[in-house]
Amino acid sequence: MSTDKIKIAIGSDHAGFEYKEILRSYLVDYEVKDFGTYSLESADYPDFAHPVASAVESTEFTFGILVCGSANGVAITANKHQQIRAAICWLNEIALLARQHNNANVLCIPARFVSEGLAKEMTTTFLHTPFEGGRHQNRVNKMSC
Repeated sequence: MSTDKIKIAIGSDHAGFEYKEILRSYLVDYEVKDFGTYSLESADYPDFAHPVASAVESTEFTFGILVCGSANGVAITANKHQQIRAAICWLNEIALLARQHNNANVLCIPARFVSEGLAKEMTTTFLHTPFEGGRHQNRVNKMSC
């Protein structure tokens, strides 16, 4: 998939703000919309996770990226949306499998537990790894309630 066709919705709380800013700068070849937060001031992660998830769920955006301290809060929130498959990734291999096997469409990064370099690497892997389909499609079809 070429970068000009990938639209990314990105958001974070205060704990993920600095990494969100780093990733926004890193993703200059993509169309990226920042759903906030816009500072290090304490912020509630659902206020940013829901709009990112909604943007992806509506298919206006191809993928979402959410960043918070542990990635748990943003992942739990995003996964409340029926068409969202948000994956917490802390290794590049997990980002790869989240796309290949789970057709994940929102990458959740735990800023307190990964390096900036790893966050960038996982982002690139996530955005460019295709879903394998096949036996995995049946499993993905069973995810929604």
